Amino acid sequence: MELEFKTLTMMELRGAPGEILDQVNEGQAFIIERNGRPKACLVPVWYFQPDIPKDKIFKVNEELDTLREKGEKPFLTISSKNELEILFKEKGDDCEITLTIVLPHGYPNNAPKIYASPILNNAPHRWQDGALCVFGVMNNWNPGKHNVASALILARKWLFNYKEWRITGSWPTNSNKANGQR
Repeated sequence: MELEFKTLTMMELRGAPGEILDQVNEGQAFIIERNGRPKACLVPVWYFQPDIPKDKIFKVNEELDTLREKGEKPFLTISSKNELEILFKEKGDDCEITLTIVLPHGYPNNAPKIYASPILNNAPHRWQDGALCVFGVMNNWNPGKHNVASALILARKWLFNYKEWRITGSWPTNSNKANGQR
């Protein structure tokens, strides 16, 4: 999809930031100029991820707002593959671990991939590409029931099991331990 860019001065942006963002949300794109020189651009997020329909992007934003209301601090990036990445910082015993939930092309019909970093290279229960194995037989992805918050819960369960594995040398199989309970 092609975008038609309009020029916008910094003064115009400062004068009506909410209205400008509403226009961007509706599909308008702008080149921001300062002192007559182009400095930045504003484009809709869905432009970078054309395989996720606009209504699904809005749903993700609502999910993230709900997580923020619960005290979470997600950080958004767009990968080199134009996939939306949502990062969460987790406190580990000896370092901070970043959980990255990648929303692939086709999300929500395609399950997100989840990565943790830094973790040991030989950590079990990961796919060949390093993604955490969290959507097993009992936790199959269902786009009608699951969302970013669901993926975050499963990622945190994986981190709990990872911690146990580092201490004991074996991955927890007890359902209480696998659910992050003692």
